[in-house]
Amino acid sequence: MADGTTEVTVADSGDGNFVQSVKGKTHHFLSDASVDKGGQDKGPTPYELLLAALGSCTSITIRMYAERKGWALDKVSVRLTHKREDDMGNAVIDVITRDITLEGNLDAEQRARLLEIANKCPVHKTLGNNPQLLSRLEGGG
Repeated sequence: MADGTTEVTVADSGDGNFVQSVKGKTHHFLSDASVDKGGQDKGPTPYELLLAALGSCTSITIRMYAERKGWALDKVSVRLTHKREDDMGNAVIDVITRDITLEGNLDAEQRARLLEIANKCPVHKTLGNNPQLLSRLEGGG
């Protein structure tokens, strides 16, 4: 969309209780609940998609910065985990860990700078900014 809005449509696929059809601007794929939650493993789970969005954005942002600087970054990989932990009180907190691997002829200062840049990827900033989540019902019936 021209105004900076990103849009994705998710709907029942008709191929099982939890299988979802996900459509972006030019891509289409399936998502599903995990098998232990009654899904059929026909696509990534919602949390896998969340981690994939953060990991992809992290890797792309690092790559763009390194290329702009002309740094010898050969490969970026990002392994992410998510778990829910008791914060020693009455709340449960979500913990996402990113393990970033940088391959190439980079010195310690460049590697440290690329870690700083990882924390500035747009998805990281969005997740860390407590985004407003608005839900609306459309149509009738």
